[in-house]
Amino acid sequence: MVLFPPSTVKHATAWGVLCGAGSALFWAFGFVAARHGILAGISPLVIALHRFVWPGLALIPVLAADGFGNLGGMGWRRGIAITVFGGLPLALSSYIGYVFVPLGHGAIIQPSCAALGGLILARLVLKEALPPRRVAGALAIVAGLAVIGAEALGTMGTHGLVGDLLFVTAGSFFAVFGMLLRLWRIPPMRAVTVTSVLSLAGLPILLFAYDNFVAAGFFENLLQAVVQGVFAGAGAIYLFTRAVILLGVGRAALFPALVPPFTLLIGAITLGEMPSMLQLVGLAVVIAGFRLTQKS
Repeated sequence: MVLFPPSTVKHATAWGVLCGAGSALFWAFGFVAARHGILAGISPLVIALHRFVWPGLALIPVLAADGFGNLGGMGWRRGIAITVFGGLPLALSSYIGYVFVPLGHGAIIQPSCAALGGLILARLVLKEALPPRRVAGALAIVAGLAVIGAEALGTMGTHGLVGDLLFVTAGSFFAVFGMLLRLWRIPPMRAVTVTSVLSLAGLPILLFAYDNFVAAGFFENLLQAVVQGVFAGAGAIYLFTRAVILLGVGRAALFPALVPPFTLLIGAITLGEMPSMLQLVGLAVVIAGFRLTQKS
């Protein structure tokens, strides 16, 4: 018996691809805005809080309507878990990384590690199929990351390597986040609501960067609030969660690998920050790996 007609499956796949690509574009805007903020002197703490404070405050009534007692049925254990891996800790790791390395490093390393980690977790935890082509693609992604890491070590020393490792951490966190969404079948809006509201627990850290927050000025704070809070935060998480539900973790986890070309293009246009030759080589290898992982 056919549970879903071919047209329904086709439409679900198309919507899943659109949601995944949309989330990648939104994250690209977030990376470029974060790098712009760091170059403008804004603290990573301030940028990270912009990503969660505004959607968190806006979504408090939604969570209250569903019930604070058990987070709308999700439970505190699961809510805290997805917030740790998809909330403020992830954002802090990512934005602090830009203190040490340029745009191209974060744009390539974090999404690639998210894609690679997603493939591994989908296989080990969720028992999703991992065909040989996806294995080859994963190895290619690792090779591309090695090129970027070698450039950081060679041109910036251990200082640059620290930044790269922060992006590896952020990407790995997001891979776990995606796996948990699929494992626990968490609806998109619920994931956005819980991670945003629970991330408000980090609001007291603004006390350590309050002077920086004020000094940044209205325009810079507004820019970060809109790009990080609306697009790279709630908007991207919602679209990615939809992609996970429609396509599965193994396929949806690959969309973060589309973030690098989007980010480098937007960064070159808006910031004038051109990637180095080794970064481009690493990007080409990562994209080749991404194409392989798309095949069954």
